[in-house]
Amino acid sequence: MATSSITNNFVINDKSHIEQFANAIEQSYIESLHRSPASDLNITYLRGSDDIKNFMGRRKNLNGK
Repeated sequence: MATSSITNNFVINDKSHIEQFANAIEQSYIESLHRSPASDLNITYLRGSDDIKNFMGRRKNLNGK
């Protein structure tokens, strides 16, 4: 549950809704403990025209364009 998306105050009056909200926060915390800290992304930094040319050449070879 993304708590940063909660931008307005809200009031929960019903006891069952309070329980659901508390369970959702607890579940979000438990899920956060199992997330991998490392990203699955492979980032390539291009510096200079030669890097860009090589990257675009590899792209053309992979895509056939």
